[in-house]
Amino acid sequence: MKIGILGTGDVGVALARGFLGRGDEVKIGSREGGGEKLTAALERLGGKATGGTFADVAAWADMVVLATLGAVNESVIGKAGPDNLAGKVLIDATNPLDFSGGMPPRLLSPDGSGGQEVQRLAPKAKVVKAFNTVGNALMVNPQLPGGPPTMFICGDDDGAKQTVAEVCRAFGWEVADIGGIDASHYLEAMCLVWVLHGARSGAWNHAFKLLRG
Repeated sequence: MKIGILGTGDVGVALARGFLGRGDEVKIGSREGGGEKLTAALERLGGKATGGTFADVAAWADMVVLATLGAVNESVIGKAGPDNLAGKVLIDATNPLDFSGGMPPRLLSPDGSGGQEVQRLAPKAKVVKAFNTVGNALMVNPQLPGGPPTMFICGDDDGAKQTVAEVCRAFGWEVADIGGIDASHYLEAMCLVWVLHGARSGAWNHAFKLLRG
C-alpha cells in the first residue's frame, strides 16, 4: 500500500517506520516538498521513504496520515488539497493543543474536536482518529509489562476503521472502537491525561489499556 505522511516530525517518522516495517511504500510531505526538516526525516528513515509537497503526497497515497501540529490542520489540509484526499482513509494522529499558557496545554476545541474539524476540512475523506493518545516512542511495537496497550479509535466510516484497526494490530496494539468522529473530543482529552501523568511522573513511557471482564 502507498502511505502518505503529512508531517516531518517525530510522530510522522515513527509511523513511517511502522509502515515501512509492514512492507508499505511511504512518501513524506512538507509544505515546500524540501528543506532541512524533510531531508532530516528521510535520513532518519535510511532513505527508504521519498518526499514531496503535501499535495504530491496526498494525491499519490492510498492512505494518508495527518501527523502535523493540530493547531495547523486547516493550513495543512488546504495545501494537501481536499480533493486529493477524497475517498481515502485519513488517519488523524493530531491533537489540537494550546501551549500559550505553558504546561499543561489546553485543548483548542474545548466544545468540539480537532477530529471533527479534520473531517469538515476534508469532507470526502474517511477520517479515523488514532495514535493521538500515546507518545511517538510507543506508537509502533510498544513493549510494556502489562501486555499490548489499547489504541482507541473513532470515525464515521466502519470500513475505514477496520483498515486502521488492522494497522494498529500490525503495530502491536489492541484496538477499541469508541464510535463516530464526534468521539474525537474524548480521545483528545485522553491526550491531556497522558501529558499530565507524564509531567507529574517525569516519565513518558506509558500508554492506556482497556481491561475487559
